Amino acid sequence: MTDLDRLLAFAARSRVTDGFGYLGADGSVLPGRPQETWIVARMTHVFGLAHLLGTPGAEELARHGVAALTRGPLHDAEHGGWRSSTEDDGKAAYVHAFVVLAGSTAAAAGLGEELLAEALDVWQDRFWDDDAGLAVEEWDAGWTRLDGYRGANANMHGVEATLAAADAVTDPTLADRLRGRALRSVERVVHGWTRERDWRLPEHFDAAWTPLPEHNRDRPADPFRPYGVTVGHQFEWARLCLHLRTALDDPPGWLLDDAVALFDAAAARGWAADGEVGFPYTLDWQDRPVVRARMHWVLCEAVAAAEVLAAVTGERRFRELADRWWAHGEARFADPATGSWHHELTPSGEVASDTWTGQPDAYHLAQALLLRNSPVRGSVAAALR
Repeated sequence: MTDLDRLLAFAARSRVTDGFGYLGADGSVLPGRPQETWIVARMTHVFGLAHLLGTPGAEELARHGVAALTRGPLHDAEHGGWRSSTEDDGKAAYVHAFVVLAGSTAAAAGLGEELLAEALDVWQDRFWDDDAGLAVEEWDAGWTRLDGYRGANANMHGVEATLAAADAVTDPTLADRLRGRALRSVERVVHGWTRERDWRLPEHFDAAWTPLPEHNRDRPADPFRPYGVTVGHQFEWARLCLHLRTALDDPPGWLLDDAVALFDAAAARGWAADGEVGFPYTLDWQDRPVVRARMHWVLCEAVAAAEVLAAVTGERRFRELADRWWAHGEARFADPATGSWHHELTPSGEVASDTWTGQPDAYHLAQALLLRNSPVRGSVAAALR
């Protein structure tokens, strides 16, 4: 059984009546936790990718996820869009980006285009701000009040989802428009704000897109909006630069240059920043560790970015880093009892749960595994297809 087979067997245990649940440390669904749209969408995406590989049983699981997102309790049939969870009626860009991604992968895998069509309409109509070239963050249930916060995290996943949608839609004009929007977002976040700060990624902004460098200083370990520089997101943005570069007919030269610079900054400043092996969750603006916990997803994104850079540039150093970091993950994070990786460790390697409980889903690890053996395309699904 391969690493991917073990991970998919773990992921299959998340199936519940209305989609997929949040998995605990033992690989079983945590009882009493509300159904969360980001979990359902990410698992649907993973099973859609597995179906593209021809994995037995993956098609049925992916269809189950599509049905849950299309007709289940998380879908708001009255106002449109998707609730963040069965206990939170808010409409968040982060959540909707993953629904677009799930719909895109489902369409690419031949499982229907209904989910993608609806999710993309909501994303474009409710979240995309064409003046800014970025997505707004969060609405109330009825789309009447827009929160004043703006975030890079939701926009990062919006770029990922938009590129996946561009690969999945059948209208070439729409596909070109989506790729153009992804380029505008990457140019503003990476080629603008991050390059201007010597490759330190700002995450938080006000409604006028003014950076808020002190945001959540009092809650530095927030799972979605942590204070300071989030090392794993720098790796993700670097990789997205390269997926975008591959997807464009005439990509600007700065996409590759910025990907390398952003990756190198994250690797040099992040690895062993506190004297312990691994990447801390966050750094401050002087590159000092803030939250020292080691998150599995940060390492997965470091590996994935190194893999893509190795494929694009042919440079041996990226291949060596990918292999070294993967070996570190297998030695430190791999959990033979579940087939997945522990989600969070202390700096010295003990299992922790200060920010994350359990092993919620398979998204980051599955993509890291798949990108280790795939050509670089606009999306993971396009590479597998």
